[in-house]
Amino acid sequence: MTSLARRLLAELSGTALLVSVVVGSGIMAQRLSTDTGLQLLANSTATVFGLAVLIAVLGPVSGAHFNPVVSLADWWIGRKSGAGLTAGDLGGYVLAQILGAVAGSMLANAMFAEPVIAWSTTDRSSAHLWLGEVVATAGLLMVIFSLARSGRTALAPAAVAAYIGAAYWFTSSTSFANPAVTIGRTFSDTFAGIAPSSVPGFLVAQMVGGIVGLLLVLGLFGRPEAGVEEQPVMSDSSSGR
Repeated sequence: MTSLARRLLAELSGTALLVSVVVGSGIMAQRLSTDTGLQLLANSTATVFGLAVLIAVLGPVSGAHFNPVVSLADWWIGRKSGAGLTAGDLGGYVLAQILGAVAGSMLANAMFAEPVIAWSTTDRSSAHLWLGEVVATAGLLMVIFSLARSGRTALAPAAVAAYIGAAYWFTSSTSFANPAVTIGRTFSDTFAGIAPSSVPGFLVAQMVGGIVGLLLVLGLFGRPEAGVEEQPVMSDSSSGR
């Protein structure tokens, strides 16, 4: 069993690096091209590679959630069977993820000589964007937990990263699908930013998407058996929480 302190460090550092990849590659793309399509291609490509590496490296330590919706779903599915996060672990994971996301955005700003804290002015408040977030988050939950329930978590780094890369392009919201990342991206007034006023709508949509994804997983696989521990995202089945 990996200690809680180490798992929280993995969640904090992993989420920070993930947001640094998202924000930093967005800044770089914006500086290298004026074509919005090329900017999104560069941003999504960097995110796919970065996310896959982070899951592969940190999955054996914490499960590589990097996402409060994933952690919440992990706790909810396993709360009666004894699998998944405890309520105390869940609180620590969510706090670590949010702090990591904010730190990652600030780090990306600093690396590109942007103001370390610059509230985003990019408005993303619209019903069609919220629908995109519902779809993106539901699909993410279904991918992650379907792999876990079918014993194929070794595929998680490639499968989860590939889904997020695809969702950048097939969802109207460009697939934030993560409350912590959404909050972190308010701290950068750059390509990947989101205005603070747009955050509540995104958070609600992500929670709705999480519920939809969770219901799909339970419908497909049922509840886990008592005493069976599952990690949603990990790269080595010999590593425990």
